[in-house]
Amino acid sequence: MSERKAPASRSDYHAFLPIQTRWMDNDIYGHMNNVVHYSLFDTAVNGWLVSAGLLKPRAGEHIGLVVETGCKYFAEMMFPDIIHAGIRVARIGSSSVRYEVGLFRNDEEHASAEGFFVHVYVDRETRRPKALSDQWRATLETILIRE
Repeated sequence: MSERKAPASRSDYHAFLPIQTRWMDNDIYGHMNNVVHYSLFDTAVNGWLVSAGLLKPRAGEHIGLVVETGCKYFAEMMFPDIIHAGIRVARIGSSSVRYEVGLFRNDEEHASAEGFFVHVYVDRETRRPKALSDQWRATLETILIRE
C-alpha cells in the first residue's frame, strides 16, 4: 500500500474565499460533519464564479452540473472556525471543468480537507453540454494549475 499524500499548503491554491462555519455544521461528535465539506466546496467555487462575473445563477444561459466529486480528510474543523477555501482549476475541457478546493481552518498552513468536483456546463433549457466561451476560458486560466 502506498503512503498517503500530505495535505496541500495555501501556496498551492490561486484564489481564496473565507467562509464562516455555523453552529449547525457540528455533529454529535463535536466536529464539522462530512456533508458540510461538500457544501463548502460548492459555495467556494460558485462564489468565485459569481465574483469573477462568469456565473449568473438566475439569468445565465448555462449552468454547471456536478458529474463527479471526491474529498480527502486530514484534520477536524468545527464551529466557530473560519474556513479559507482555496480554489484552483486542474483541467478545462470543451464544456467541463475540474475544480479543486482546499479547506484551511483559521490561519493553518495545511489543508484540513481537500476535494474536487467536475462541472459540465449545459444549456439552462435543454440541459445539453455547451462549450465554454473564450471569456470563461480566459478567466478560468487565471486559477489553472501550471506544472
